[in-house]
Amino acid sequence: MKSRFVSAMVITGLLLLFSGVGICQDKVSMSDWVEKVNQGSVNWSAGYIEAVGIGAPADKSIGKANARPMALRAAKIDALRNLLEITKGVQVDSTTTIKDFTVESDVINTQVNGLVKGAVVVDQQYMSDGTVEVKLRMPLYGNLAQIIIPLAIEKRKDLTPPEAPAAPAPATPAPAAPPAAYTGMVVDARGIQARPAMSPRVLDEDGNEVYGSANVDREFAVQQGMSGYARDLNAAQSNQRVTNNPATIKAIKTSGAGKADLIISNADARQIKASAENASFMKKCRVMIVLD
Repeated sequence: MKSRFVSAMVITGLLLLFSGVGICQDKVSMSDWVEKVNQGSVNWSAGYIEAVGIGAPADKSIGKANARPMALRAAKIDALRNLLEITKGVQVDSTTTIKDFTVESDVINTQVNGLVKGAVVVDQQYMSDGTVEVKLRMPLYGNLAQIIIPLAIEKRKDLTPPEAPAAPAPATPAPAAPPAAYTGMVVDARGIQARPAMSPRVLDEDGNEVYGSANVDREFAVQQGMSGYARDLNAAQSNQRVTNNPATIKAIKTSGAGKADLIISNADARQIKASAENASFMKKCRVMIVLD
């Protein structure tokens, strides 16, 4: 008798937990940088794109057995349409969006459309009036980045002139202290209206690239993005991406229409470039950017 009672309580608890919800949603951290876009969002910290769709059964099917499946199908179609629109609007760098690449190439357009169609349902809600709300999600990095980031890197190489060689340092009477070596870099870009992008750059005041496509290993960029994003400075500094000894640099302004390229002082740029060891963390994309 006791075992029957326990079993009934377990079943009741499961029914209460899952009633009305298709799939549980992941909680978004307060430090995540989430960009709200029309019927969805881009979570630049967790690295995914989401879109919501709403579907209603046709009038003639209301009250019939196929009403709910029809509403669910309509909601998924609506969510896919919204997800494609949001995805094409994602900023690749300070001058380019994904849509720019899809317009230039039918192949890229087909590939992006195919990835969007492969998005997974992460939540679905059935409303009392018969309508259904579906939320779809697809990764921002991985397959999508495999298509887009190499294009951005090649485009950047074509547009960026080679950096002029540095003037020889004047002789000093005593040897200078060894340059600091860091495990990553945190760029504090709050207060300058900076925006996120898949392929951001960090430049010095003279426009020379401190961090960008020339510094990174393509595989790291594809799998985790060229930088992480956060709203909180402490969260960025303690993020495992930059490990235990990151340099924290303050950005002084943005560059480009998309406001994704960040300008830092020449002094901070020299600090980062001073040690050859710092090239290692840049190669592995160990960079965090803090935005408002």
